[in-house]
Amino acid sequence: MTTMTSSEAFVETLAAQGVKDVFGIVGSAYMDALDIFPAAGIRFISVQHEQGGGHMADGYSRVSGKHGVCIAQNGPGITNFVTSIAAAYWAHSPVVMITPEGGTSTKGLGGFQETDQMPIFSKITKYQVHIDNHARMAEQTGYAFDMAQIERGPVQINIPRDKFYGEGDYKIPKPATLERGAGGPDSLEKAADILSKAKFPVIVSGGGVVMANGVKEAVALAEYMSAPVVNSYLHNDSFPASHPLWCGPLGYQGSKAGMKLIKKADVVLALGTRLGPFGTLPQHGIDYWPKKAKIIQVDCDHKVLNLVRKVDLPVLGDARAAAKEILERLQTGNRKHAWRANKKQRQDEIKKQKKAWEKELNKWGQSNGSPVSPRRALRELENAMPKNAIVSTDIGNICSVSNSYLRFEKPNSMLAAMSFGNCGYAFPCAIGAKVASPDRPAIAYVGDGAWGMSFMETLTCVREKIPVVAVVFNNQQWGAEKKNQVDFYSDRYVGTNIENPSFAEVAKSMGANGIKVDQPDQIGDALKKAVKSNKHTVLEIMVTQELGDPFRRDALSKPVRHLKKYKKYV
Repeated sequence: MTTMTSSEAFVETLAAQGVKDVFGIVGSAYMDALDIFPAAGIRFISVQHEQGGGHMADGYSRVSGKHGVCIAQNGPGITNFVTSIAAAYWAHSPVVMITPEGGTSTKGLGGFQETDQMPIFSKITKYQVHIDNHARMAEQTGYAFDMAQIERGPVQINIPRDKFYGEGDYKIPKPATLERGAGGPDSLEKAADILSKAKFPVIVSGGGVVMANGVKEAVALAEYMSAPVVNSYLHNDSFPASHPLWCGPLGYQGSKAGMKLIKKADVVLALGTRLGPFGTLPQHGIDYWPKKAKIIQVDCDHKVLNLVRKVDLPVLGDARAAAKEILERLQTGNRKHAWRANKKQRQDEIKKQKKAWEKELNKWGQSNGSPVSPRRALRELENAMPKNAIVSTDIGNICSVSNSYLRFEKPNSMLAAMSFGNCGYAFPCAIGAKVASPDRPAIAYVGDGAWGMSFMETLTCVREKIPVVAVVFNNQQWGAEKKNQVDFYSDRYVGTNIENPSFAEVAKSMGANGIKVDQPDQIGDALKKAVKSNKHTVLEIMVTQELGDPFRRDALSKPVRHLKKYKKYV
């Protein structure tokens, strides 16, 4: 036990948890603790908007596997975290959100910047703690950090501003160590039995494989069974793209090869995935989810087992440990493996489908000319992409089409807002990723609409010297929503056409590099130049207004109008 102030106990607990970087905006509510961040070896990264700070903490945690930490002023500063914390919740990111609150002596009086901050985040955090006694500052702060890793998601530490003041005897808690198991022995034995009888097994490698650092184990299991592997939606980094068994991602704008192969499966091993609805819906006119296959679902979160897709065998376990254990059971048991009989035919089918899909991508939307067609732009970016790059993608038409083109060799390389799907995610997320892994290029794909929500963080990159590359697709429209107006509302465009300045010139005026290209053969060299500059760069690509498939064909229906003045709007 050591005598210290509660601010010192708070900062010492952060340091004990290995916190090196905190994203936020300065505020009087926590300034007593902020004052000693530098002495504790903690870098405070001053951002332009709290939502951006939350996304940065998200990107930081997803790339590093460590906690991402964000903090802001009580009241409006804290409410600005809502969107980014919701995104972190659906990405299973261990973000620690520190929320200083109004003082206890005036609580409920409607004072300056006062609001009840706990209920706001109750549905988008895994754990919340309110520190109402400064003597428990270290204990409760440390436990919240532990829960972020145990529950794999964001937590909230709510601290009334007066609780940063006070003295006491504190013991600074050490971080908890957590080892996850493979699952129950009976379920693992059943999984091995089912897989042994499969003639065409397919593995879905999900985000849980990445989070568990289990790509190596997933590769070993796939190789032993010669099973094709598909990535779950927006987890293109969950299996190396150069591997012969890799068949691409499922879900919106995913791989036709992967979809056609999983449709043939008689057994699917869903490894570290909740099988979310947006990642299993029909796409490219293919209703690919196998109707008669046996489904084995492995996940460390019991709440997602058998939730979205009904499965034949749920396994409550860590994806890495389960893959390793299932492989050992397949290798050491006395089972006859049915998949060995047609290994050559299965491998030939994998090659056939991958070749056909690649041929289609080489032709689809690959026209020359200015402005650049979206698919051509994405293909040129793919060809020029550094092998060790981290890529974050925003929501929107072109960014979503990039699912067809983003391929990775190592995990913790693809970041997206997952099923929360909020605009303005990719750029700040890439900033956090770059801070966590400064030796890797960090590249954000952003549509022009989403860029308008996040470009202010260019000032953060310039001020803090964070050399992120932002690729901005400028087509002067909200493309995803415009597609709905084309399909359902007879080309009546309300709110979907936008006017933009030159984003490259705006970036220059803010102190960053700006590059504007409008020819396809300029894109690759421009990306390489931006990465090599080691300075924050906005690469603006002028693209056509060509629109991709809508996100969900079941989301809207043809309009019905009853009032006479609206009759023509059908």
